[in-house]
Amino acid sequence: MADPEMVSVLQTKYESLAPVLDERARRRWAACEARALGWGGVSAVAQATGLSRTTIRAGIEELKRPSSSATEPPQLQRLRRPGGGRKRLTQGDHRLLDDLRDLVEVTTRGDPESPLLWTCKSCRNLADELEKRGHQISYRTVATLLHERGYSLQANRKTDEGTDHADRDAQFLHIIRRVKAFQRRGQPVVSVDTKKKELVGNFRNGGREWRSEGEPEEVLVHDFKDETLGKAIPYGVYDQAHNDGWVSVGIDHDTARFACETLRRWWREMGAVTYAEAKELLVTADSGGSNGPRNRLWKVSLQELADEIGLSISVCHFPPGTSKWNRIEHRMFCHISQNWRGKPLVSRSAIVELIGHTRTRAGLQVRSALDTNAYPDGVKVSDEELATVRLRRDKFHGDWNYTILPRAN
Repeated sequence: MADPEMVSVLQTKYESLAPVLDERARRRWAACEARALGWGGVSAVAQATGLSRTTIRAGIEELKRPSSSATEPPQLQRLRRPGGGRKRLTQGDHRLLDDLRDLVEVTTRGDPESPLLWTCKSCRNLADELEKRGHQISYRTVATLLHERGYSLQANRKTDEGTDHADRDAQFLHIIRRVKAFQRRGQPVVSVDTKKKELVGNFRNGGREWRSEGEPEEVLVHDFKDETLGKAIPYGVYDQAHNDGWVSVGIDHDTARFACETLRRWWREMGAVTYAEAKELLVTADSGGSNGPRNRLWKVSLQELADEIGLSISVCHFPPGTSKWNRIEHRMFCHISQNWRGKPLVSRSAIVELIGHTRTRAGLQVRSALDTNAYPDGVKVSDEELATVRLRRDKFHGDWNYTILPRAN
């Protein structure tokens, strides 16, 4: 039986040194102490440190032979012999990787036999399913195996636009040529679109802003529309050449008349001053919503605008499913969203103010105003009324590319 006092001294020394020693150093320190104690030293050191007698004896054998580690660079020294240590699960369990792949891969989606059909694919759930298949594995090992094989936690990304139109790329090239031609002539080119509708009131808004620690802004728990404030509808016009724009914040419906009224306000407040000598205007828009190519009211409203401002208005629509390529999306709307992130849109005036204060280092400036007009939806345009529009279609895809000429007074 080892002397308790001696064991206590060894234990105190080991607890002081262990945090700064690696595996080899602990083994050799224990061997030195055991050799110094003589007979019974191995048992005493094992009792004090918790190291096995086999480990201590291995250290003693290492001390007996000359060590090559003193002459090796630190990066070449090994703590264990090659092949030492616990074997990987995949070496003894040859079905493990195949079963894990079956559970994770997208080929199992929609399979009524899949055990994870209605289960979150977390590491813990994957480990549980693997155990049901006869594998002994922890959720931490599942995470390690997934990372080693190139898996990672990823969110959805909006990239699938559906089936591409046959003339998709040709339309992009057509738009580019038209934009460059207008800009060479010094004529205005604008990008238009509707931003996402926003609830007005003390509701949660995505994102974060700097505040005193522990004092987040308190908002309503439920996002039920306020019947008095309703929703705000931001419709924007972005000037591609001057990197500025106008946003009308509507409170009724997102209709073609609302879109054209926003174009009218942009021209009065900004465009007419910037392009005093303009004779024509090019508008790039997506293929849906209030400014879609099949929207009859859009063309009728553009005719009214052309008659009023005396400009020929040319329109180029992006092919279906490609609205994200519209310049206004990533040149203006994204910066507006960043400017009000984490801030409740408590009132209509607050929305107008936040939009109007949007600035970027690249020089973007945005002006905004509230549009309180009523824009009833469901307005029908007859064939006779549509026939009064002076519409000239381009030779290439006249459904997407056309010009509306002002009518003589």
